[in-house]
Amino acid sequence: MILSVPHLFNQQMNEAAGMTEHPGFGVMLARLLDQREFSVQKLANRAELTANAVRGVLAGEAPSEGLLRRIAPVVGFRAVDLFILAGLAVPEDMAPLDTAAERWAPYIVMDAVHLPSAERRELLQLIRSLPQEKRPSVFAAKRLASHAGPGGWVIRMLQYRNLGWSGMAKVLAVVTPTYLSASTYGVIGDGRKELTPRLVTDFAALLGIDARELATLAGVHLRELPPVPAPEAMDAAVLLWEARRLSAAQAQHVAELARSKRGHSARKYFVNLPGS
Repeated sequence: MILSVPHLFNQQMNEAAGMTEHPGFGVMLARLLDQREFSVQKLANRAELTANAVRGVLAGEAPSEGLLRRIAPVVGFRAVDLFILAGLAVPEDMAPLDTAAERWAPYIVMDAVHLPSAERRELLQLIRSLPQEKRPSVFAAKRLASHAGPGGWVIRMLQYRNLGWSGMAKVLAVVTPTYLSASTYGVIGDGRKELTPRLVTDFAALLGIDARELATLAGVHLRELPPVPAPEAMDAAVLLWEARRLSAAQAQHVAELARSKRGHSARKYFVNLPGS
């Protein structure tokens, strides 16, 4: 018998209730399709896949690399994020270019969001225009607990945007109302601190993901409709994503340029800037 997406979604949610381990990518994909009111056939057509291939994943088959790459733009997610949600190793071509750029990535964003929108766009254009350099080494994200759950997923997504614990603490404090110590992000990443509606909304803003969809995937109930992220937050998400392609030297150049554009005001950062 072939199950409809809503039927399959409800069945899998019931089976996964109360479980601490990964619910399976099929459950998560069903949640996304249900949220977007996508049928199996609609996803298959847009991703140029067979409906049977999609049904197989929904029924519990492990997704292939090719399938994840194809469905990512259709469901509106970065492919790297789908690999993380699926609990699979992220292909090297999807990883940040240079681990050493982690030192500068937070400052690119933190200084940029203090600038007028026109100057933020100039920085984005600069990042995109810089020549692509060779990968100096294999990217290795800090290991998280295998049972980390939703907290581990979002922290790993941020790791693949070249943010370490300290970088997460700095950027989220400036761009969102979330103000936590660096070590707390490690606790979230290991699944020892549950995601709250506030955390989901703020993580989603920096990841460039719809907060309602991230909440649905994480199994977190949002008590109210989250507001549209402020322009600074949306620009922060794009800058952080695009800066992944930079070498450490390039990232340092962009960070120093962003800081210089602020002039004397670069001596301090405002917390929760978009809401100030």
